[in-house]
Amino acid sequence: MNSAVDLWQRYQDWLYYHSELGIYLDISRVRFTPDFVTQIQPKFVKAFADMKALESGAIANPDEQRMVGHYWLRSPEIAPTEELRKDITETLDRIEEFTQKVHAGTIHPPTASKFTDILSIGIGGSALGPQFVAQALAKADVPLKISFIDNSDPDGIDLVLDLLGDRLSTTLVLVISKSGGTPEAANGMKEAEFAFQKAGLDFAKQAIAITGVGSALEKYAIGNGWLDTFPMYDWIGGRTSELSAVGLVPAALQGINIREMLRGANLMDAATRVENLRQNPAALLAMSWYFASNGKGEKDMVILPYKDRLLLFSRYLQQLVMESLGKEKDLDGNLVYQGIAVYGNKGSTDQHAYVQQLREGVPNFFATFIEVLQDSAKPHPEVEEGVVTGDYLLGFLQGTRSALYENGRDSITVTIPIVSELTIGALIALYERAVSFYASLVNINAYHQPGVEAGKKAGAKVLALQKKMMSALKSSTISLSLGEIADKIGAPDEIESLYHIARHLHANCKLLLEGDLAQPSTLRIMLLE
Repeated sequence: MNSAVDLWQRYQDWLYYHSELGIYLDISRVRFTPDFVTQIQPKFVKAFADMKALESGAIANPDEQRMVGHYWLRSPEIAPTEELRKDITETLDRIEEFTQKVHAGTIHPPTASKFTDILSIGIGGSALGPQFVAQALAKADVPLKISFIDNSDPDGIDLVLDLLGDRLSTTLVLVISKSGGTPEAANGMKEAEFAFQKAGLDFAKQAIAITGVGSALEKYAIGNGWLDTFPMYDWIGGRTSELSAVGLVPAALQGINIREMLRGANLMDAATRVENLRQNPAALLAMSWYFASNGKGEKDMVILPYKDRLLLFSRYLQQLVMESLGKEKDLDGNLVYQGIAVYGNKGSTDQHAYVQQLREGVPNFFATFIEVLQDSAKPHPEVEEGVVTGDYLLGFLQGTRSALYENGRDSITVTIPIVSELTIGALIALYERAVSFYASLVNINAYHQPGVEAGKKAGAKVLALQKKMMSALKSSTISLSLGEIADKIGAPDEIESLYHIARHLHANCKLLLEGDLAQPSTLRIMLLE
């Protein structure tokens, strides 16, 4: 199988091509055998059945008793009820109508004729998808430029707001949160409100909410007279929300053709419903992941897009793949510790970064190359006779693919004709479906995330501890040790957490620490006036 002739035949045998999208999928450099393909066929019978049930409205998130219906967003006609079908189509029409009014200046900021910028505030899927799409489809001349607050980092928030500067008065703010209670999004909103107030601006006249119907955020937005609200459906998870209002509103405002994104996803969805392994690109991807990682996540997924515009694709896939597949237990309650770690960089930058390890280091990964056939819409000079920079890029991709395979490293190659709304929508749909298929193959639920919820609860516990600590210090007339504070608030087992809180508050000039900083037990702590 290692001869060039054998590999060429294997390539032809396993090459998938979607004629309308112009997308190729090559899994020939994954070393599965005919016996493996035969053995995995029964698992795909179940996976195809699971997918039908999902799209028909089966409860897929048992923690919240919710359906999972991101597929309905680009095919409203398959949604299980007329009410859902109507809601999807009306929301899309409303997004386009709102966008047209903003671009025309019918909806405008109080002090100017048009908005110039978007400030998108969200976390996780409410940021990663819009960021990926914004970079992939960016243009120099856009109706509105976009910035993001996607963390609770004060310095990062300051930088975003400082870069907006005087344009804050012409910035449209999108606050994206299903419940309105997600701390990072809520904090970002409060920071933005404060910045607007400080600049003498009316935040409500420049803000919209993308949130759950009846949520605390929707009530807050309506009660304060915000410009508009758009729905986040309870049957859409954050990691599959890019083709909902979450991603479509910011995309449309940037001048991106959202109907084409939806059409690309729709075409890919149709292709990935085909109940034939060899003719279904998402099934081929899932099978390759299963073989490469032994169905147990034993190898990482390295994403290598050979296109600057696709740099953020690996970050987007990190959430989609890792939050969906990283599960402690399977559907039968067995302890399985499933998941596939995802990381990536762009080609050919990676060839001067970590390809050395990929080629000769620990063989604990499989690679996915993302190839874009069209170099650029503009002509480029020859850098040597008959060769332009895009030819080099192809050479680097094919060379790295060959070098990895020659040294026992498997790879997949996804090829798209051009980075466009159509192909970006298709890529999103392809990987969403592949994740669903893989989850079925390994018998886990891709649509709940108890680990994320556990982290949120633990974070809330630390904040509650901080409040107790501050209260104890306020009621004391003398400085206290960590042990004394722990005893005073009845939390002797939380002394290390109290130390980390105290150190942080000291760095931000809220507490004074006296003693040897290298010996926490010697510290005396008091409030700073």
